[in-house]
Order: sequence, then C-alpha cells, then structure tokens
Amino acid sequence: MSLPPSCTQVLGQHKQTLETIRRTLGRKVVEDDLVFSQADGSPYLPDTITHAWIKVIRRLGLRGVRLHDARHTHATLMLKANVHPEVVQHRLGHSSITTTIDTYSHMVPEVEKMAALKFDEGLK
Repeated sequence: MSLPPSCTQVLGQHKQTLETIRRTLGRKVVEDDLVFSQADGSPYLPDTITHAWIKVIRRLGLRGVRLHDARHTHATLMLKANVHPEVVQHRLGHSSITTTIDTYSHMVPEVEKMAALKFDEGLK
C-alpha cells in the first residue's frame, strides 16, 4: 500500500530516532523491527497506542475523538478528493465495496455535488 510522502518522511525520521536509541542501548537494529515499540524494540502492550492517543487528544482540549476516528477521517478525505471507492476499500481493508459505501454513505451527497460541478466544468 502506498503512503503519502509526508507520512513516509515522518516514518523515516522516526526510524532514524529508533535506530539511534537502539544503538545507544547496544541493541542490534534489524530491518523488520516494529514501528511502534519500546526503546529496546519489544512490543508495547496492546492498548498503549490508544492510551497515548487519548492523552494527546485531551492535551489538545478535544473530547470524544477516538483513534478509530482518524481512520474515518482518512477515508472521508479520500472520498472528498474523488479517490475511487474501490481504492478506499482496499486501503481500509474492507472485504466488500458494499461495506465501504454503506459506511461512508454520508459522503454521497457531497460527491454527487462535486460530480455535477465537474460536469459543468467539462462543458465549458
């Protein structure tokens, strides 16, 4: 799956930071290390990332924004940008396009409006 260049850059910087920490600890760096792990490379407990998300959201003064909501935002922004629903389906890992369409049906009116505007632009 393709990542946006901005994400690739952040992940590259994160990887360099982890490599520096691990070398300092005398730990060998291997290619398939976890992206999110403790400094020594061992995995976090399952809810660690979720708890970190909650702390960040609270620090920002937001309430009720779940980590899963970032997934919905990603899908919604892609659909708003006219990314084909099958591409969105693939990125989200939905087994059926129906799941994607049903979940993001709230986007249909906006996508329809954009399609009508593009049609008018094409006639000019």
